[in-house]
Amino acid sequence: MTTRSFHLGDILSITTGRLVSPRHMEGVLDILTWMAGERPEIHQIPRVTGECRGPLLAQHPDLAAVIPPEFTSPGRPFQLQAWLTVQVRIYGETREVEPLTAGKHAQLDLLADVLLINPDIEITVVELPPEPES
Repeated sequence: MTTRSFHLGDILSITTGRLVSPRHMEGVLDILTWMAGERPEIHQIPRVTGECRGPLLAQHPDLAAVIPPEFTSPGRPFQLQAWLTVQVRIYGETREVEPLTAGKHAQLDLLADVLLINPDIEITVVELPPEPES
C-alpha cells in the first residue's frame, strides 16, 4: 500500500484530538485529505478525524500513550513547541501513514452532513429545467 510521510504533530493532532501540528490546521487538513482521499469541509473535520483516529492508532499503536498537556496560555506557543520537541525525540519526527481502506470513510456529502448536524432542518428540493441546447 502507498504511504506518505507526516510530521508527528500532524498525526498526534488526529490521535489526541488536540491541535499540536506545527502547521496548525494546514497539517490537520493535509493528513485528513491524504487518508480520506478527499479534502473535508471545515464542518466535516470532526467526523473525518473520528474515521481516521482508529486506523492511525492501528498503524502506530505506540502513539496511543501520548497525551498532550493542557496549555493554559494560548498566547505562549513555545510551550507547545517545547512539548512537541520532546515527543519528536521520543517517537521520531515523521511517520509513514497509509490512507483509509475501502469502507472506512463515508464519502463527503454536504447535504447528508447538514442532516447529521441538524436532522430537523427543512430542505426544499428545486428541480431546474434542462439547459437549452445551443
